Amino acid sequence: MSTVEDRIRELGYNLPELAAPVAAYVPAVTSGNYVYTSGQLPFVKGELPARGKVSASGDAAYVSPEKAQELAALSLLNALAAVKSVIGDLDRVTKVVKVVGFVASEPNFTAQPAVINGASLLLGEIFAEAGQHARSAVGVPVLPLDSPVEIEIIVEYV
Repeated sequence: MSTVEDRIRELGYNLPELAAPVAAYVPAVTSGNYVYTSGQLPFVKGELPARGKVSASGDAAYVSPEKAQELAALSLLNALAAVKSVIGDLDRVTKVVKVVGFVASEPNFTAQPAVINGASLLLGEIFAEAGQHARSAVGVPVLPLDSPVEIEIIVEYV
């Protein structure tokens, strides 16, 4: 078993099964020594645990920033499953290069970086220094299937 996957379990998570694409694309591709993932939603056993826009308003009609941060971590785990699907073993990852995070946000919400920290901080816990990465955190009006977050990553591997 992979040391990286052991670390994921030590952190209280499990690497999920590869999420099935919801349209005409593949979950990840390689080019040279890089893996590029498609955008990954926070699926848990094929279901989204929450839907809707993120807001700090406290209104129950919205997803809280704290919940969205948890969903970003779940999306990241799905991205890592996509990486594993094309390189076979997460121990082959030598560097997380880039994270792009999308947050479906109500118009006044501006804390997208804090939401995407759910993915970034988990990468640091899993990969240590190799998990330090460049990042974009973007607010959008809506995401596929009304997901609150979507994550894509680029990793280098051997």
